[in-house]
Parts: sequence; C-alpha cells; structure tokens
Amino acid sequence: MYRHILIATDGSALAEKAVSHGMSLAKSLGAKVTALIVEAPFNVFDVRESRIRQMSEAYAQHAEETKKHATRVLERVADAAKAAGVSCETVQLEHDQPYKAIITTAKDKDCDVIVMASHGRSAISAILLGSVTNKVLTHTNIPVLVLH
Repeated sequence: MYRHILIATDGSALAEKAVSHGMSLAKSLGAKVTALIVEAPFNVFDVRESRIRQMSEAYAQHAEETKKHATRVLERVADAAKAAGVSCETVQLEHDQPYKAIITTAKDKDCDVIVMASHGRSAISAILLGSVTNKVLTHTNIPVLVLH
C-alpha cells in the first residue's frame, strides 16, 4: 500500500498524535518515514523598534531558537521511529508557506502518503486563520491522512 510516509509535525500535542499514528502505520506496512518540521523564517517586522540596531543579534537568536526547537521535535520523532523499528529520515526547513514545503518535500522524497494533524477548525475561524492541513489537502494529489 504505502512505501514511504511523510509525517509533518510542529511539535504540538496534536501533531504528536499524527507522529504516533504515522509510525504505527509505517511499522504495520514495512514503510519508511520522512519526518518534517517547517519553521517560519526570520521576519524583520517582528523585531521591536527599540532593538532595530541589534538586527543581526535578533536574527542569530531566531536562528538558534528555531534550530533548538526543530532538533527537539525531530529527535522525539527519530526516537519513536527507532523504538518502532522504522527507518526514519528527519528534515527541518524554513519556509513562509509551510504547506508548500510539505508538498514539495513529499514529492522530492517520493512519498506516497502525507500524515498530519488538524485542529479541525470550521466556519469563520477556518476562513480567517487558514489551515496548513487544508492547504495541503487542496494543493496536492498525494493522499493525505489527517488526524484530529
């Protein structure tokens, strides 16, 4: 059925459910996994005006915090894969549109399913906030398994 599963995570408790389910699916199918976290790039407009002179310091701090977060999240996924006996590659990317990074990675890695979580927002909150999961669903032809 599936040979290569992309598991998209952001490290949240809900995303951990997707990681767990994705690992179980991979183990039962003998599939390999690529775990992906997409972090937001540095945004100069997030720097307070009072710190504008320390822009390079703010950039360095953002890069360090992003790397630490991604490393912690992906280490947990790699540990789960090892415990399940599943082959797992981890990928950390910076992109201002996470859904595009998820779809591109799935295509580049020749994944045949994407596993991710969704908060299940509906009505006006879904329209206003958008949803990475919804954007992945509407912009790819790769099957997507969504966990709530």
